[in-house]
Amino acid sequence: MTNPLLAPWTGDFSLPPFAAIRDADFAPAFEAALAEARENVAAIAGAAEAPTFANTIEALELARDALDRVAGVFYNLAGADSTPAREALQRDLAPKMAAFASEVTTHAGLFARIEALWQGRDGLRLTAEQGRVLELYRRMFVRAGAALDAAGRARMAGVTARLAVLSTAFTQNLLADERDWAMPLSGADLEGLPDFVVAGAKAAAEERGQEGHVLTLSRSLVVPFLQFSPRRDLRERACRAWVARGANGGATDNRALAAEILKLREERARLLGYESFAAYKLEPEMAKTPGNVRDLLMRVWAPARRKAEADAGVLTGMLQAEGINGDLEAWDWRYYSEKRRKAEHDLDEAELKPYFGLDAMIGAAFDCAGRLFRLEFRPLDMALYHPDARAWEVTRDGRHVAVFIGDYFARASKRSGAWCSTFRGQRKLGGDQRPVVVNVCNFAKPAKGEPALLSWDDARTLFHEFGHALHQMLSDLTYGFISGTSVARDFVELPSQLFEHWLDVPEVLDKHARHVRTGAPMPAALRDRLLAAATYDQGFATVEYVASALVDLAFHEGAAPEDPMAVQEAVLAGIGMPHAIRMRHATPHFAHVFSGDGYSSGYYSYMWSEVMDADAFGAFDEAGDPFDPETAARLERHILAAGGSEEAEALYTAFRGRMPGVEPLLKGRGLVEPA
Repeated sequence: MTNPLLAPWTGDFSLPPFAAIRDADFAPAFEAALAEARENVAAIAGAAEAPTFANTIEALELARDALDRVAGVFYNLAGADSTPAREALQRDLAPKMAAFASEVTTHAGLFARIEALWQGRDGLRLTAEQGRVLELYRRMFVRAGAALDAAGRARMAGVTARLAVLSTAFTQNLLADERDWAMPLSGADLEGLPDFVVAGAKAAAEERGQEGHVLTLSRSLVVPFLQFSPRRDLRERACRAWVARGANGGATDNRALAAEILKLREERARLLGYESFAAYKLEPEMAKTPGNVRDLLMRVWAPARRKAEADAGVLTGMLQAEGINGDLEAWDWRYYSEKRRKAEHDLDEAELKPYFGLDAMIGAAFDCAGRLFRLEFRPLDMALYHPDARAWEVTRDGRHVAVFIGDYFARASKRSGAWCSTFRGQRKLGGDQRPVVVNVCNFAKPAKGEPALLSWDDARTLFHEFGHALHQMLSDLTYGFISGTSVARDFVELPSQLFEHWLDVPEVLDKHARHVRTGAPMPAALRDRLLAAATYDQGFATVEYVASALVDLAFHEGAAPEDPMAVQEAVLAGIGMPHAIRMRHATPHFAHVFSGDGYSSGYYSYMWSEVMDADAFGAFDEAGDPFDPETAARLERHILAAGGSEEAEALYTAFRGRMPGVEPLLKGRGLVEPA
């Protein structure tokens, strides 16, 4: 029978035939697609004709189409719905895919053709987009080691392959620790918990085939447990399990993997002539140098730490007023902070949550996208890769724009966190290829028959990931190499963080934040208190984030450490990390940094982008309308549709007229005293 991954996809919107795909189809599909891609690359490199943009760059753009189709399905499923067979294949594929990537980007014949085009670019009459693609292809080959001698290229290939193996193992170890830990909760253990936490614990037990209630390490369940459980002993147990992911000893311990990854990254950078991996990694980013990253982070760290220490004093007083002697601990912060929030802002998460139904927040994101960019969303009834996933057709003025898939609930087979990905990206080369975009989240699944409720933080996550989705869906470029989110790492978070601002718009809340039972809108007084508390506990949130970013930078700024955990502790001691706050991502579960190279030396990028997003939303404020059509059109034209067609600074300046300073970020986080 024909392998469904390799046969033409003739269904609606040419989506993958999920219902027909079996785990056993993936290995032969990868084998065939890799063979085809290798043949195509060899033909390009060995062509007798002189290199042209069409027979070299455009040919490379199309050379791995079949492989991209297969990989697009497999890696999305491996992250969102893993199985033992998929995990085994992922381990097997890691060195093979890395080897293929190295074969291409260190191929002497291919690089010679690209270099010839680059040297003669002034006579090629390329469009601006083609010139940018050529520049980035050459940069990619050089940074992959194509200009090294044969021994250097061979060693680079070995380093890359080993890194792929280690990153895959790191990811799977973390998933195993999260999947395998669960804490049964008796009736007494549930006392004091809001109904939505109890319902989430019941649904988590059902998902694991157990009776009663269990606490898992899903962020959308463990965080509210830490907020509301009056049982300090249970909070401590849950917090310690959350912090210990990837560091429990045995086969799933990630500490040795992290050390080897850092050593190999340093070797990779030095092979290319850089003094450190951070210097190598940051060169093409907006930040450019480790020093610039450190300057930004430390400008934010000092006021954030002051705020957090002041808050810790208040929370310690609350703890001790309840007769508990000793220090405020990490498992106490969220519990007493939630009490303080209710006392100072009259906000109760249990009161808020019924106004943030999942379906209503999806509708809010769609409505904002419609008002800003004239997009419309039509539900699709089709088989997807998991029953929890659902899909919509996205159109504008009657024309198909994209297919959007939302996969929102936590499950044991899904890695933690939230992300945006594509099954197919946008491009025009070889035909108008429209994207298939997926948002994956880990919200607590409700008990059967109950509505799914989000926290305020969950709702922000939904808007954040949908901002990434808009970047993919509104992309309008010829070449997939620079389309969608193919931009500098410290620019990629701008559209996502910017879109979060529309959740704060009062008219959006008035329209969409409606009680899931009664349909009544959120009372204006409650809405105003919610918005007034926007910067509440930002000392905590900023400290846990910046500490993680500084540790990431320290790992990659100099020689690779023998013991990354010792470096982590030294960095935290050096910056005066508050006792009761932990890094948002400790080293053994720092997936952003160790599950691949994407955010290595780059975890700072959320804050770098926040400098811009705070300023970018100001353009709508200045226009006097959060849905100003002219400002939205500029945002789409210069950022969302533009992908990586220009340097990030140029794209932002085209939209805003200038680059921003750090002040809007500090103000937005409530880290500066009002004038």
